[in-house]
Amino acid sequence: MPTPSLPTALTPRWRTVRTERTVLAVVHNITAATRLFDVIALYATDHRIQTVFTCPGSSAFTAGTEEYLRSRGVTVLPWAEAVRLPFDWAIAASWGGDLHELSAPLTVIPHGMGYNKFLETGNRKPETGNRKPETGNRKPETGNRKPVFGLSSPWLLHNGVPVARHVVLSHDEQLDRLRQSCPEAVERAVVAGDPCLDRLQSALALRENHRQTFGARPAQRLIFLSSTWGEKSLFGRSPELPRKLAERLPLDSYRLVLALHPNIGQGHSRWQLEMWLADCRNAGVHVLPAEDAWLSALVAADLTIGDHGSVTFYSACLGTPILLAEAPEDTVDPDSPIARLLRAAPHFTMDADPLPQLEQTIAEHDPPRYTEITDLATSLPGKSADTLRALLYQGMDLPQPPRPATFLALPRPSLPAVTPSALSVRVTVESTATTLSGVLSRYPTATPPRADDAHLVVYADEPGAGSLELADVVIGNARTDPVHWAGTTLRALPGCRWVATPATASSWLAVSASGLVVELLADDVPDGFVSLLAAWDAEPPPELRVELAGQVHTAKIRTIRPADS
Repeated sequence: MPTPSLPTALTPRWRTVRTERTVLAVVHNITAATRLFDVIALYATDHRIQTVFTCPGSSAFTAGTEEYLRSRGVTVLPWAEAVRLPFDWAIAASWGGDLHELSAPLTVIPHGMGYNKFLETGNRKPETGNRKPETGNRKPETGNRKPVFGLSSPWLLHNGVPVARHVVLSHDEQLDRLRQSCPEAVERAVVAGDPCLDRLQSALALRENHRQTFGARPAQRLIFLSSTWGEKSLFGRSPELPRKLAERLPLDSYRLVLALHPNIGQGHSRWQLEMWLADCRNAGVHVLPAEDAWLSALVAADLTIGDHGSVTFYSACLGTPILLAEAPEDTVDPDSPIARLLRAAPHFTMDADPLPQLEQTIAEHDPPRYTEITDLATSLPGKSADTLRALLYQGMDLPQPPRPATFLALPRPSLPAVTPSALSVRVTVESTATTLSGVLSRYPTATPPRADDAHLVVYADEPGAGSLELADVVIGNARTDPVHWAGTTLRALPGCRWVATPATASSWLAVSASGLVVELLADDVPDGFVSLLAAWDAEPPPELRVELAGQVHTAKIRTIRPADS
């Protein structure tokens, strides 16, 4: 095959590497882009192949896609130019737009767990003209049966002819449904397994690495909340659920992570979504960026609360307990694996106490319970890399590289630490002549005031609105002269009883409104020791012990002196 003639911006005269094939990557939106990068990695390091990216602009959620690609160092070729150039091959991870205009043979892979959702065709008209008539036992796509995105003629055909050379499916059951909904495309179908699931499965050996990404302690359960997009999704129906859940679960026993489908931010604007999530973050929920950090969270999770999105299904595939916050069966093909999971999995009751629901679901979880359903995710477990690479190289008429076909290892994302802006803390105190001990129950609160039998701890770096005036304890991070910072803060907040800040790299300074200055050496959770001091509110003995979620932490008091005037 001859090398195509590309625009000057992509093939300058001083081009260094003379490639043999050029592939066009067609990117509909950010979600599709992340899955495309997974598969492109199978050949991207091959010096014989150049990849060029374009955006058809057909998706309702295309905003920000080109910016996302450019942030990864990608030059985006305008669609009008892409359709004029003779690429050797093209690959996409979604349907829609004028894909039929491409001159190159096209491979389309899924960008979720198979094809499950009903989706309105928008401006797409039902295929007519050369369309073959209904035959055999085929179910018509009319009447009450809506088209399934990626398995129906409005996307797969143009003038009765299949658009793609390869319609990639992950399981044979999808091939069965394709025969019913669009038999014209069956000859183009290739069952090639699920790249995303294969990457997730291979990452399980490093699960503890991924847990530490989110700051999960050994004694903490990591609860992963996942929402697809649309009015019937978890976030569409219950946008306050993550915050309410955080405020009703003990901080030291649970860590919450939230992943929202990128289309939610696309539909409402990133700014609006940030505003809606502000209280959620203030309650200590780890809100993930819109790209691929959810993969790491899925591996780390002890339980997933989800909906009809692919992420919930992948969680079940990994053997993780799941609860359904929403299960709108009318949005998915009733014959699809996700519909079967929606009918089988337990539901999360919004108005009930979440703690016993989570504990019971985890305690009673039996991973084989869903095996008959989750086995429908892939017909080639662990083999999608081999299958897809062979398919692409065969299409490009190139011999495969001698090295094994592998996907990129699941990255451990670099994420900032997340701390609630305020805590409601209950302390049970015991003391001896040498030791002050306390059992602490700490709950995030984005909406003070706290309960009558608790005190309020507020973090000075990012306090919640109005919480400082209600604080019993303020935790700061004074960079110079911590004693001066403490005195100034106590005078500014007359209702505050204790303030604390790091004093050196190995010690903390805690100052009370009654005039005590305590320097302590803490092995961990220094704010927990300050809560113990606040509950005692008198001169303490030389050792402090706090119990959090069954774990005991100790601190030594180095000096006690009256506060400076």
